[in-house]
Amino acid sequence: MAIAAAIRLLPPTVVSRRSLSSSYSPSFGFPRLSSSSFQQPSTVKATAGQRPGFRVFSSMSIQAPEKSSPASFLDHKESGILHFVKYHGLGNDFILVDNRDSSEPKITPDQAVKLCDRNFGIGADGVIFAMPGINGTDYTMRIFNSDGSEPEMCGNGVRCFARFIVELENLSGKQSFTVHTGAGLIIPEIQEDGKVRVDMGEPILKASDVPTKLPPNKDQSAVKAKLDVDGLTWNVTCVSMGNPHCVTFGTESSKDLQVDDLNLAEIGPKFEHHVMFPARTNTEFVQVFSPSHLKMRVWERGAGATLACGTGACAVVVAAVLEGRAERSCTVDLPGGPLDIEWREDDNHVYMTGPAEVVFYGSVPL
Repeated sequence: MAIAAAIRLLPPTVVSRRSLSSSYSPSFGFPRLSSSSFQQPSTVKATAGQRPGFRVFSSMSIQAPEKSSPASFLDHKESGILHFVKYHGLGNDFILVDNRDSSEPKITPDQAVKLCDRNFGIGADGVIFAMPGINGTDYTMRIFNSDGSEPEMCGNGVRCFARFIVELENLSGKQSFTVHTGAGLIIPEIQEDGKVRVDMGEPILKASDVPTKLPPNKDQSAVKAKLDVDGLTWNVTCVSMGNPHCVTFGTESSKDLQVDDLNLAEIGPKFEHHVMFPARTNTEFVQVFSPSHLKMRVWERGAGATLACGTGACAVVVAAVLEGRAERSCTVDLPGGPLDIEWREDDNHVYMTGPAEVVFYGSVPL
């Protein structure tokens, strides 16, 4: 039986330019789709063969969709077909799924791993599900990482989620709503300029709640703690933004970290799986340019090196303030671009502001 798959690219008016090279449908044991490549925005279909193998090479011009576009595209309810919209927040990219008709994800963690594969799948850092709200919230957000694990929350992901909801509900102008996550209540707000400002809540500093097994200070926090990794002693501060973060500004022997010189693929997993972090950890390596300007690289728990991490940027500013390195309002440079982070004194909440952009629409057989 022939299986059809389609990608629909957006119109060619340029808002931002992003290069895409990904294998489309992953190997779920379906008939193979013939390979195709194209340069112009279009809807492409391929049939016949043994297993899905749809490869796209394109220098894409991306435009924010018509207000009704995602909703109308996702309205199609073909059995066995998953419709999705791919978004990115500063290069941290996600497959967004309209799951508002069910409190159970439409795909399994194993399927998410295959979809996120950048060689044999769509390619993404995770799959995000827009679900019905619970406990009085408007919506619920769940995420499967590219390794199949489920994190409590994702800062860049929630910005993409917010833009996805606005398009699904055909909303316009400044909007805000409540989102239930594994990290608790999150309130994103769409700004007039299209960026998303998110109330990320209060940081958790109690070491046992982060969690970390590092010896706590008198106030029970793990600030400027010592962590031995690969023969070096690192100065770290542990913060939870609903998910665990280990923030470091350098080692005992090298106080000023040059983040571009780090081999993240080598050092990152050693932090993530360190015995001092019973739930594993996200790790941020930080360089201070000024009290209001920081630069970070991140190794994410379950995703590895990514271009951006919203909760990580929040944790970095909290850690920098606690260590006396920065002000409460900072611009944080990530490989994918800058985020504006503010840790307010009046309510102790951390606020993150940044972009989220649609990449393309697609469908995949399940």
